[in-house]
Amino acid sequence: MLSPKEVAERYVSIGKGKAALPVGRMLALGMLAGAFIALAAVGANTALSTVQNPSLGKLASACVFPGGLAMVLLAGSELFTGNCLLVIPLLQKEIGWGGLLRNWLFVYIGNLLGSLLIVALAAGGGQWGLFSGQLAVTTIKVAAAKAGLSFPAAFCLGVCCNFLVCIAVWISFAADSVGGKLAGLFFPIMLFVLSGFEHSVANMYYIPAGLAAAANPAFAAQAVEAGVDISGLTWSAFFLRNLLPVTLGNIVGGSILVGCVYWYCYLRKGK
Repeated sequence: MLSPKEVAERYVSIGKGKAALPVGRMLALGMLAGAFIALAAVGANTALSTVQNPSLGKLASACVFPGGLAMVLLAGSELFTGNCLLVIPLLQKEIGWGGLLRNWLFVYIGNLLGSLLIVALAAGGGQWGLFSGQLAVTTIKVAAAKAGLSFPAAFCLGVCCNFLVCIAVWISFAADSVGGKLAGLFFPIMLFVLSGFEHSVANMYYIPAGLAAAANPAFAAQAVEAGVDISGLTWSAFFLRNLLPVTLGNIVGGSILVGCVYWYCYLRKGK
């Protein structure tokens, strides 16, 4: 297992490679990561919809969701939230602002496209009709709750989330075996889902999926009958009330609270 200093040094090299990727590869690898995280969200919602006790349901979904980051890190792809650690090679002056922002932009777009692809496939396959439509109700309920967050709340929850996600990535880089990587990433990701923190890429599935499910009159009626308020579930709420503040919070949580702190502790020269 690598020490934190060795992980920081390794990530400088990893980050240089990420920043140097051609745009086409960034988009393709970003789409893969978006699809991986979206599939984890599909599984998490499915688990949640099968458990009547809300607390146990949340725990079940939290135990399923780490599979998304496992696929991202082990299968190879580019995830915007994890790439917030690119601030480390930036501070080491191994990449420039242009390389960092270029990676963030195209990976983010790829993540969104991959997530929306899974939304389309889930809708086309009738997946939300599982359990007599209960999965659709859960999908709508989760989306409505996320779209109903205030801007400050979404930002703060985004900070907490990506602090844990980047810690999970950090631990996985320290491990030298598949088993070690899986064990290392599991608990931080489980914690963020269990705690209700907000992940921008996951929400690229969660909220569009809820919007798509609510567009089905039968599913919408079931959700309303179950007490879900869908009046605030709109595309503008998705982009402005959730995705924007959560993304900003994710940048702070990953880049500043993890990337900058570890760079200062292990790579900064001088006192």
